[in-house]
Amino acid sequence: NIDLALYKQNEGNKRPAEPVHDFHIRKIGADDIEHLAEVYKAVFDTYPFPIHDPDYLKKTMQENIVYFGAFKDDRLVAASSCEMDESAGNVEMTDFATLPAFRGNALAVHLLTEMERAMQKRGIQTAYTIARALSAGMNITFAKMGYQFGGTLINNTNISGKIESMNVWYKPL
Repeated sequence: NIDLALYKQNEGNKRPAEPVHDFHIRKIGADDIEHLAEVYKAVFDTYPFPIHDPDYLKKTMQENIVYFGAFKDDRLVAASSCEMDESAGNVEMTDFATLPAFRGNALAVHLLTEMERAMQKRGIQTAYTIARALSAGMNITFAKMGYQFGGTLINNTNISGKIESMNVWYKPL
């Protein structure tokens, strides 16, 4: 299930992302929280944290998480987050979700590019992710964006209704 050869083939093979046509990438604000919860509800049956709950999203937004979104005609169609530990100088690039009708537009690459820029401006030194091992697209995205493979956490996370293994990727910013 874990195709490390496929990911290694793409590791460090960063290519500039094609311009995003008809989409706008930006930080998500308090006015977007209800829509953010709806995207997460549509994409994930279960998740390790209550990201389906607008109150939880609002609380985390006020504490240590910056959310980003891809919008088409002012509609939120993809989202992600930066869970920061500013005192330690690191950030988890996480919570990537794209509505099924909008997949195939490289929105995760564009979100990740904007996330990295924002974290560099905050002085964050290291970015990492814990990506679903079964999600070839997300693992390839991190490999292409210059992240190094750090190992697999076997049967580590309850996500999308089952226990799954997770791959760790990291990158100095």
